[in-house]
Amino acid sequence: MSTGLHYLVWVLVFPGFLFTLALGLAVSWLVRKVSALVQWRMGPPLAQPLVDIMKLLGKEALIPEEAHLGVFVLAPVVGLSGVLLLAVMLWRSLVSETAFVGDVIVALYLMVLPSLALILGSSASASPHAAMGTSREMKLVLSYELPLALALVVVLIKAVPAGDPAPSLSLAALARHAPVLSLSGLLAFLASLLSLQAKLGFIPFDMAESETELAGGVLMEYSGVLLALWKVMQALMLVALPLFLVVVFMGGIDLSGWSMLWGVAKLVLVWVLMILIKNTNPRVRIDQAMRFFWVYCGTGLGIAVVLAMIGRQYGVPWL
Repeated sequence: MSTGLHYLVWVLVFPGFLFTLALGLAVSWLVRKVSALVQWRMGPPLAQPLVDIMKLLGKEALIPEEAHLGVFVLAPVVGLSGVLLLAVMLWRSLVSETAFVGDVIVALYLMVLPSLALILGSSASASPHAAMGTSREMKLVLSYELPLALALVVVLIKAVPAGDPAPSLSLAALARHAPVLSLSGLLAFLASLLSLQAKLGFIPFDMAESETELAGGVLMEYSGVLLALWKVMQALMLVALPLFLVVVFMGGIDLSGWSMLWGVAKLVLVWVLMILIKNTNPRVRIDQAMRFFWVYCGTGLGIAVVLAMIGRQYGVPWL
């Protein structure tokens, strides 16, 4: 197989677009099904997420008259591309353990790309109703990105052996450690979990798309194929973001032999935690979310960084 065809298969088939999308749609169904059961409803059938996307692909895409056409149309494409590249990077670091120095920083940039695409696409719609969702999404991004960066600092401190002045910024290298088994790593993991909950737009941080208040918020003016692209992007995020947590905090996934079951269990654990948070908390206001991430998560992660540095300096791994 030629190199070009090899990479094309990686990106489009396995473990790229098709595999990640199928897994993301299954997780999307699971989230909806569990949420329905908690509310004493039947919930959707297994194929419902795929059916929803197929129906949207067959509908007309309506574009607001005063919208900026280029940005409005390209925004979902950019967001989807960012998530797809993130998923391929993470799977490749696990399957073939190939990485490049600094790819974890690239992963952080790719994770923020969907939110920026949402902000740009919503702003380009020229809708005053979508503008409210855009404002909330911008404030939310400014809130959770700092805790996410501080959590990564904790991971890098824990991954560096004492006496090594240069940390490895490779996803494949970070996947050989499990910082979550330490006190500082556990604090960083919990803060990252809540940050990714906000990235996914899950309750209690769904104020940018709250249907009961903003009728869809940032996605209000999207329909047809363009809305389908957003739904596909969200399905990919349901796999890529939890996978990032598993790689960075929980020792990755060993795809050889029976060890793969333990790796899959880690991924399932993250999904379970996200579903529990979603179904046991009410939606918070945007000012409450900003205060939570900046004050509480920021303070907790500051303590986690100090604990990690003390543990590294004095050889105390549980710190």
